[in-house]
Amino acid sequence: MHWQKPPKEKLCYPPPTVKKLLEQKRKRETTSASTGTPAAGPSVPTPVQAIEPGQSSFPESMGAAGPVPQTGFNEWQQSQQSPPTQQNYYPQEEYFHYSPPIPGTYPPMSSSYDPVQTTPELHHFDEHVSSPLAAMALPQASSFQWPQQTGGQCLFGASAMQMDGGQLEAARMFIQRLDISKKVWQDEDGDTILHIYTAKGLREFAYAAAEHLRELGKLDSKEHKGKTPLLVAVTANQPAIVQDLISLGADVNACDIKGQTALHLAATYGFPAVMRAVLYGGLSMPVDLEIRNFEGLTPLHCAIISHSSTLKSLASQPDVQSQAQDKLSCIHLLLQHGASPISQDIKSNKTALHLAVKEGNLPLVQFLLELNYPEMYNFVNMKAHGNTALHMAAGLHGHCYQEDIVRLLLSRGADPSIRNLENDQAAHLLQPGERGEQLKHILKKGRVMSSSRRRIVSL
Repeated sequence: MHWQKPPKEKLCYPPPTVKKLLEQKRKRETTSASTGTPAAGPSVPTPVQAIEPGQSSFPESMGAAGPVPQTGFNEWQQSQQSPPTQQNYYPQEEYFHYSPPIPGTYPPMSSSYDPVQTTPELHHFDEHVSSPLAAMALPQASSFQWPQQTGGQCLFGASAMQMDGGQLEAARMFIQRLDISKKVWQDEDGDTILHIYTAKGLREFAYAAAEHLRELGKLDSKEHKGKTPLLVAVTANQPAIVQDLISLGADVNACDIKGQTALHLAATYGFPAVMRAVLYGGLSMPVDLEIRNFEGLTPLHCAIISHSSTLKSLASQPDVQSQAQDKLSCIHLLLQHGASPISQDIKSNKTALHLAVKEGNLPLVQFLLELNYPEMYNFVNMKAHGNTALHMAAGLHGHCYQEDIVRLLLSRGADPSIRNLENDQAAHLLQPGERGEQLKHILKKGRVMSSSRRRIVSL
């Protein structure tokens, strides 16, 4: 006699997946950016208030993810900001001989650590900018001030990292009562309770869950796309949780199925607060600034490519100016902490300068050429499959900043006599017509200057 098996009980409140949570978060941020209003959601129901001794705060049918509140929650608020210290990052400008005629300046970048600010607020500046693209001009040397790293400690201020003690204790009690099977439970996408708490920005619950998963050796568990909870925190722009996970021992160099580490993701999305948390938080395990993803790109390469992409969309989407500023801030941070500007990608051997020139990214080209690099001549004339940055500038046919980039490169020692693998000099790659002849004349002058410079060096 065969007994009919009862159907499996379905969850009355299945926990959302990390993918769904991140999509909802980006949708809210996009909507708030287009309307100019902050993304305010309903208040978070406090999951820990219902916890009493011997009692769970949610029904067993809710699954292992536990008390997941509605989307659109208010994130943890920072009560204070650490004041910036006095340290100029930009080198002196006496040696720089050419300034492209771009009006406007960047507003000064804040050095404060604000885990709430998904799109950092721009400071107001008085000078009128004639076009969105004009706003991408580089600041003067004194415009940026960087915090000094003291004793390897995170420089975001003690108050910035404080959690609600009561909620943290209640969260620990709740996680403590869970069975081990629920602590290590993973849904169909491979998400653990820590992945979900992290994506939702529930800092106290994420910290409590991370403590237990660390004891079980599961702190770096990966979901179906290879993302650890730390990588989810980076993608969700949760710098406070990023700092917490790193302090608990999360692998800062862990990568997803595309080879992207925390630095790659922060650089691509343009999350400077997250990048600071990663760079200043990796004490027990140093952060690899030159690690490559599976496309052969370093975090600096990713930041350059992402900034150029955002810069292109400025003319049609002025509201992305803050994104461009954030991505430029990430480039500054990477270089400040030792990322090499001469690192070449694996596929095409392009450096950061090649990538910026190829996209006609004048502000970034100017910034890279202002670096006080000891081997500037070699840096400017490095080849990517035979082509120097000057070859690439010559190929920017019809680009509004082609001449400015050519002049910038020549002023920093670019040699127009260098030939590529096809035996072409930069002048051979110029567009035909009057414009091409004008640029050819500029290159001819630069060739004379380059020859004189080489003779002086040889003496």
